[in-house]
Amino acid sequence: MFMNDVVQAARNDMVEAGYQQLTTPEEVEEVFSKPGSSLVLINSVCGCAGGIARPSAAYMKNYEVQADNYLTVFAGQDKEATEKARSYFKGYAPSSPSFALLKDGEIKMMLERHEIEGHEPIEVVQKLEKGVDTYFK
Repeated sequence: MFMNDVVQAARNDMVEAGYQQLTTPEEVEEVFSKPGSSLVLINSVCGCAGGIARPSAAYMKNYEVQADNYLTVFAGQDKEATEKARSYFKGYAPSSPSFALLKDGEIKMMLERHEIEGHEPIEVVQKLEKGVDTYFK
């Protein structure tokens, strides 16, 4: 029961921040195949997700340059949806938490766990801002 509460709290963090949860491969395919820009958080229950990645993701909803879509898949929970999302991240090993910036369904940038874990949230935000400025303007 405790783990279910932890997972639900992590899901709620992203819904409250304005991210769309993708829980099936079909949902991933539908959204990722649309034209436009997407900021995707590959969520998890680890400490670096809760203390760094999710707060950074929430902050990005307030950044001056906006993605067309703010999306999240949950590694270890929605396994098939996560696997489908990762199929778009060509050239990158599975990593969670992590961020992907997609433009018209094509991976433009990946911020992997090793670039999140052990870093301050502001460092992650700055990397995301740089990527968004580069690929979404």
